[in-house]
Amino acid sequence: MEKDTSESQKNLKYNIKKKILVLSGKGGVGKSTVSTNIAVGLSLKKLKVGLLDIDIHGPNIPSLLGLDSARPGTTEEGLLPVSFSENLKVMSIGFFLPDQNQAVIWRGPLKHRAIQQFLTDVVWGDLDYLVVDSPPGTGDEIISISHLLEKPDGAIIVATPQKVALSDVRKSITFCREINVPILGIVENMSSFVCPKCGEVVDVFKSGGAEKLAKELGIPFLGKLPLDPQIVQTGDAGKPIILYYPESAPAKAFESIVEKIREQLGV
Repeated sequence: MEKDTSESQKNLKYNIKKKILVLSGKGGVGKSTVSTNIAVGLSLKKLKVGLLDIDIHGPNIPSLLGLDSARPGTTEEGLLPVSFSENLKVMSIGFFLPDQNQAVIWRGPLKHRAIQQFLTDVVWGDLDYLVVDSPPGTGDEIISISHLLEKPDGAIIVATPQKVALSDVRKSITFCREINVPILGIVENMSSFVCPKCGEVVDVFKSGGAEKLAKELGIPFLGKLPLDPQIVQTGDAGKPIILYYPESAPAKAFESIVEKIREQLGV
């Protein structure tokens, strides 16, 4: 099996050491923000990182990185991913849309083909990590990328603390187990809110639910991300908080998550 995988990759335009899927059971939990800051955080460690956005119907990665107007280059070998920095390359269907209001109205086969081209026709080169930002749920895109990457090294599941959201997380966990993708851990986003004026801690969506679920299921818990207006502001500005405000509480939380990922995967 290992020989077949090696042979198949000879014709591809990349060599990736570790492949990570970022999943969520439902939308609106901040999965793309988590994907972006993890990828940027890894790149800040002098690692070569690719960030692949396979959310065909809602590609947010270009906006979160301030790359809305960017377009991939071309060479004789294929498409060149957009460079966010020296160590971070990015690809998204969003780079090919005429404007942000353009809807992508595709069925499964077209989405599979697009994702396949993001891997086979893009000159990723040598990467230490490929971080894949997936759409919510367990649909076509995630099935496609899991198959095309052959053996993803792990999945990170993003959740919010409330009971309804955690019910959907269980579905993502079941999905990963059924397709034999290791689960690197759960991230609890939108955890406690700390009032910037008085310092009071408010559990807007409860807190600790994802950590409790991880313990119950024997899955690593990667950390809590606070419900912080600065994350929203930096995201809207296309400035990842882990890069632009490294001393902030959210950035330090992302830094801890990045280190736990590296400890598990050894790169």
